[in-house]
Amino acid sequence: MTTSVTLVPTWSEQIQAQLRENETVLHIVETDLDARLQFRSGVIVVTNQRLMARSPDVATWQTWDYQDGLQMRHHDHAGVGHLELSNADGLLAHWRFTLGQNLLIIRLMDGFKERLEEVVTGKPAPKVEQNTCPSCKAILEPDQEECPVCTKVVHTPPSTWTLFRLWRFARPYRFQLAIGFTLMLLGTASHMIPRYLTKPLTDEVLIPFQSGQHVEVSLVATYIGGLLGAAVLAWLLSWGKTYILALVSERIGADLRTATYEHLLKLSLEYFGNKRTGDLMSRIGSESDRICVYLSLHLLDFATDVLMFFMTAAFLLQINTKLALVTLLPLPLIAWAIHLVRDKLRTGFEKIDRVWGELTNVLADTIPGIRVVKAFAQEQREATRFRTANKNNLAVNDKLNKVWSLFSPTVSFLTDLGILVVWVFGIWQIAHEEITVGALVAAVAFISNFYGRIDSMSRIVSVTQKSASAAKRIFDILDHVSSVPEPQNPVQIKEVKGQIELREVGFRYGNRAVNRGISLSVQPGEMIGLVGHSGSGKSTLVNLICRFYDVAEGAILLDGVDIRSYPVSQYRSQIGLVLQEPFLFFGTIADNIAYGKPHATREEIIAAARAAHAHEFILRLPQGYDSMVGERGQGLSGGERQRISIARALLIDPRILIMDEATASVDSETEKEIQKALDNLVQGRTTIAIAHRLSTLHKADRLVVLDRGEVVEVGSHDELMAKEGAYFRLYEAQARNEAAAAVAGE
Repeated sequence: MTTSVTLVPTWSEQIQAQLRENETVLHIVETDLDARLQFRSGVIVVTNQRLMARSPDVATWQTWDYQDGLQMRHHDHAGVGHLELSNADGLLAHWRFTLGQNLLIIRLMDGFKERLEEVVTGKPAPKVEQNTCPSCKAILEPDQEECPVCTKVVHTPPSTWTLFRLWRFARPYRFQLAIGFTLMLLGTASHMIPRYLTKPLTDEVLIPFQSGQHVEVSLVATYIGGLLGAAVLAWLLSWGKTYILALVSERIGADLRTATYEHLLKLSLEYFGNKRTGDLMSRIGSESDRICVYLSLHLLDFATDVLMFFMTAAFLLQINTKLALVTLLPLPLIAWAIHLVRDKLRTGFEKIDRVWGELTNVLADTIPGIRVVKAFAQEQREATRFRTANKNNLAVNDKLNKVWSLFSPTVSFLTDLGILVVWVFGIWQIAHEEITVGALVAAVAFISNFYGRIDSMSRIVSVTQKSASAAKRIFDILDHVSSVPEPQNPVQIKEVKGQIELREVGFRYGNRAVNRGISLSVQPGEMIGLVGHSGSGKSTLVNLICRFYDVAEGAILLDGVDIRSYPVSQYRSQIGLVLQEPFLFFGTIADNIAYGKPHATREEIIAAARAAHAHEFILRLPQGYDSMVGERGQGLSGGERQRISIARALLIDPRILIMDEATASVDSETEKEIQKALDNLVQGRTTIAIAHRLSTLHKADRLVVLDRGEVVEVGSHDELMAKEGAYFRLYEAQARNEAAAAVAGE
């Protein structure tokens, strides 16, 4: 009696007691729900000889020997997983579990099928290559490149090399950059002239004059004029290069923001489902601004420092080689300090960006939802959330500041120490007549500038790591590939008839199946109603038809062509969408109606509003069609927002109409008004509608009943009622609920 896996501690003794001689446990999963969906523990065990189980609802162990016809079936619905065991005679057992166990159940099923095939056929089952995560060993989907477990917790520190990727945005301005760097080179050289003139000014003017010797006025005027001319030239060149490079950096920043935003708009809804609004706003806004400041100020200063550093080194070597070599003594220590602190700064700034994103997320959640916050008196709770996020931000900054506060003074101390060493060595050289006083004064001036450049360049480490972190967060967006890609050889849409065909369509959210094996054909001008329990896959199916997501299995065709062959924007322009919660933008009523057709005339806008039964209430507003709509439609009722949404769909005159619970959130009177507008909207269009109230779908040509992601019934209202199947039960249950609500209301 052996086992090949580690047993669940809770069940270890019981499983060991059930095992036969030479029986080995291959797979084991603990279930956590009973038949009434209450949390109770059970276990399923796959061995080399049979399947064993102890259900929460059964007091004894159940076992099934491997035999032909034995099979497992797995599905999930509304967050609950179901595993069924059956044979030719029917259902043998049924287990329920939360979706946290889903991955383990899938592995157990694979092991069961493999062992069953080995026993029935007498041959070893072929090994299936499974794509696993190299870190956590979790099983990945066939087309899954990133592990969803690891990507939630792993944060790759930004690399300074990320900044070089900004060249793609700087390339269009390479001519202006060349001019700016030429001016920088000349300006840096002009800054060196006053220091170079220090030596002859000291040796030929100051020392002789102090000794009582005659000094020519013209010589003094020459040197003073040289100092003045160098200062004016340096100012002009510095102004020119700063102005040009600042203009270029601003344009690079603007292009970066535009490219990021445009790429963000091209990504699928799946990407936005995993992101916070505040975080994305922070990346496009503050992160791109940080990069712009880095390019226009800090990088410019750094380039100037580097040029000054090498020019100073050249002049020092020309003045006195020994003194120049002594100057280099502190450099290894400074380089070591920079190397030591660089990695800490890099990871620290990446953490700061993340906690700052959390702070922004609190604002992005609270401000748009301020009405809900006040309605539930949760001001203190949101203030606590903000205070906590702010405290986390402060803690991360404090930790980083400890490193930076020690690093910067240390570099300054080493540079001051270097200047002291140069003075000592220079005095020794004067004493041995190896250097003149003027040469030492000029050398000290150059060396002070030399060490000043080193100190300044060391400080660039901080802002460089900040900018590298910002660039990484932006390129994380730019590098993301949409899960709804544009076709390589697109088929242009010429004339849309409106025939929609679904062929064995399947879709999964991660490892959770939402739709499976759906086949349906919708004729041009036909109205189809989708009905089913919450979580049955209705909205997901609509999202697939709109191509907000791509199908995992099968295909969706429009007029006989796979919708993945059409350009995405061109295909979606043929669809009018009316949602349960219509979204209105800040702007006028007319602008919101014309959102899908920005150049529509006022006559077209009014005609669409009339058809949507919105014209009358719009005229009652203070400025009519020019009345401003608050953010998300504040100031309008739910029914008014919905009718504006219908007018918006009417204006673009789509061939396909999608209505997702269009009347679910309004009262009966408003629903009648909206229904009149919808009757105008569906005329002559292929329509797919999801309705909360089944009574609103009486006019549909066919009703498609979904259950657990599958089509279970198709037919008209009368046909399905006569069948007394799934639709009949749904309709009767809703009728009883409405009757009970009416009685309660009385």
